[in-house]
Amino acid sequence: MIIAPSVLSADFANLQRDIEMLNRSKAAWIHIDVMDGVFVPNISFGIPVTAAIKKHTTKFMDVHLMIVQPEKYLQAFRNAGADLISVHYEAVTHLDSCIHRIKATGAQAGVVLNPATPVHVLKDVIPLLDLVLIMSVNPGFGGQKFIPYATQKVAETKALITASGSSAKIEVDGGVSLSNARELFNAGADVLVAGNAVFSAPDPEAMIEKLLAV
Repeated sequence: MIIAPSVLSADFANLQRDIEMLNRSKAAWIHIDVMDGVFVPNISFGIPVTAAIKKHTTKFMDVHLMIVQPEKYLQAFRNAGADLISVHYEAVTHLDSCIHRIKATGAQAGVVLNPATPVHVLKDVIPLLDLVLIMSVNPGFGGQKFIPYATQKVAETKALITASGSSAKIEVDGGVSLSNARELFNAGADVLVAGNAVFSAPDPEAMIEKLLAV
C-alpha cells in the first residue's frame, strides 16, 4: 500500500518545508499534478516547479499530466525528475505511441481515466503499462467530493490487469480520505493520492500513517 500526497494541496509559499515533511513521512511517493488550463479548468505548475521539488525530495516522483499534447513534454518532465509519467486517455490521440515514448525516456508509464471513461478502453494497452490511474473526481481542482462508482472501476481495472497478466499498479486520485481508503485498497488499489486529506490535517505525517493503517 502506497500513499502519494499531492503537492497541489501543499503551501506553495513554503514548498520546501512541506517537501521535507513528506521526506520524513511514511509516504513512498509524491504526486505532482500538472494542469494547463486547457485540458482541465485550472493552471497549477509545470517543469520548473517539478525540477525544484526533485532537488529536495527523497521520494518517488509520480507526475500526472493533465495537459493537452502531453507527448511534447515527456522528455522535459523526465529531465525534471519524473520517475513515472501518467497521461490522460482523453488527451492523447495515439496512446500506444505515447506510452512507448514515455518508456523511451526511462520513466515508468501510466494512463489516467476520467470518471466517465470506461476501463475497457485500456484492454489493448494494459500489458504495456506500469500504472492505471482512476480519477475519483473530475480533474482540475483539489478538495472535491469522492465519486462513489470509482470503487467499482478499481475492481474492474484489477480484473483487467489480472486477466492480461500485466503487473501494472492501480492508483486512485480524488477525494481520498480515512472514510474510503480501506474500500479502495480492498477493491485492488495499490496507490492512493491524498492531497487535502494530508495537508489540511493538523499533523500531516500522522494522517499519512492513519491512511496506511486503515
